[in-house]
Amino acid sequence: MNAKGLDRGLLLRGRTATSLLFLLFGTALGVWTSRIPSVKHHLGLSDGSLSLALLAFSAGAIVGMLVLGRLADRWGSTRVMVPTAVLEGLLLIPPAYMPSLAALMLALFLFGLTHGTLNIAMNANAIQVQRAWGRPIMSSFHAVYSVGGFLGSTVGGFFARQDVGPRVTFIAVGAVVVVLAVWAALWALPRATMPAEHEEKDKATTGRGSSAQGARAGGSVVSPALVFLGVLAMCALVGEGTAADWSAVYLHESLGSSQGFAATAFAAFSVAMTVGRLLGDRLAARYGPVRLVRASGVLASVGMTAALLIDRPLAGVIGFACLGAGMACIAPQVYSAAGQRDPARAGAALSLVVSLGYTGFLIGPIVVGSVSTFTGLPVALGIPTVLVLFVALGASALRPPDQDDHAAPAADRPETASRTVRGTGG
Repeated sequence: MNAKGLDRGLLLRGRTATSLLFLLFGTALGVWTSRIPSVKHHLGLSDGSLSLALLAFSAGAIVGMLVLGRLADRWGSTRVMVPTAVLEGLLLIPPAYMPSLAALMLALFLFGLTHGTLNIAMNANAIQVQRAWGRPIMSSFHAVYSVGGFLGSTVGGFFARQDVGPRVTFIAVGAVVVVLAVWAALWALPRATMPAEHEEKDKATTGRGSSAQGARAGGSVVSPALVFLGVLAMCALVGEGTAADWSAVYLHESLGSSQGFAATAFAAFSVAMTVGRLLGDRLAARYGPVRLVRASGVLASVGMTAALLIDRPLAGVIGFACLGAGMACIAPQVYSAAGQRDPARAGAALSLVVSLGYTGFLIGPIVVGSVSTFTGLPVALGIPTVLVLFVALGASALRPPDQDDHAAPAADRPETASRTVRGTGG
């Protein structure tokens, strides 16, 4: 039995189900991204027209995160994430069948709407599972998402090399997503109650206990502290978007490497991020989220700055690897801190923080590209290194409101450590 009195087998199945949805989430996006060139060619779109279509996806994702993601508070994260994951698989298919740019924009808006909603619901559920588990496990979910993205892009690339069109690709992958999402529904945790210590705190605060949760979930969750967490997420994800869009360009055009070698920069970034997320939970349990994010921000900033100063292709690859390793744990820890500030309204909190982070992912590469026209790309790449250093300086915002500045990380306290051993078996 864990700290919440749940059977370990039930809890393990719940964690597996949530991990599976993170995997499907990444896979669906990876497959779509890998087949964008084929969709573009099929419709004869220019670069500008394609940008409009991709903007429709981004707009849908932001609306889903800001508006529909809050449904996780009202109905429970499990009730939202499972049907949304099924829709994710179904709505992956229509973009391959759209006959015009306008139709493609509509299809991608709906796909993005579902994608954004699922993003919030599954992160809210991950926080719920983490609290029941009794130790940090948030990074493991995000590691599975990274694996899913790699898997999706690999599958999409395989279909492309076999000259299989995007229609067959999306139908095949979409069907798998639907089937596995339905299977995950059988294992997902039901709408969980808060641990006893939080329930008692809620009763003292509201005077109504759990019966007040529904009313509280509908209220405003915005606070300066939560907005600041969103700013930290935005600053961190600027680096991720920049690495995706500009790493290969920097190595090829600024450092003179071959196109093949230039591609290894983002590969190094992705692998380092995945490995970092696989290790992140142990690091968070040992050192606490504040120290972990501080060290992560310094690693990302110092490593990338050194690479930009050395000005060599190999140094560039190592620098982007440091950026990936440093950023690996930041978003999971920020999201976890946001969702745990008020567990009854985790969906609303994550809607704000994740959407701000996603804005950084979208806008960051545009800002870097714009600045590079005046300063050159090496100087412009200093933007994410400065922003991730700001994240390190602001890491104390991840500390729970009721923990003083000199308190030890929760994972280091004797009572938490003993619960960790009992709850997870290491």
